[in-house]
Amino acid sequence: MTGVVLAATVGTLFALGTFLLLRRDLIRVVWGLAIISQAANVYLLAMGGIAPATAESVPILAGHGEHVPETADPLVQALVLTAIVIGFGMTAFALVLSYRVYEEHDTLDVTELGESE
Repeated sequence: MTGVVLAATVGTLFALGTFLLLRRDLIRVVWGLAIISQAANVYLLAMGGIAPATAESVPILAGHGEHVPETADPLVQALVLTAIVIGFGMTAFALVLSYRVYEEHDTLDVTELGESE
């Protein structure tokens, strides 16, 4: 059941991001890119999965006897955390550039910006 919910969430986020990417407003395009990057992060976390831990995979659990709890892969979590921070910085930068474009051209319509060049 959890897999179905995660798949539906990832699909919805990708669909919403693609929908926003195809809009004419530059701000919506930036938000579409941000949503697609977050959808990719959710996908990576979902595919990281939870696996039974062993003393070889998690050395700190070596003294716990036979009952070792299930753990998630920490490498995937670290990479996704890094991607979230970088994505936040790039979204902020893209929004600042969008504001600068608006100051220069008095519009955020992508087709009008393409025609003015």
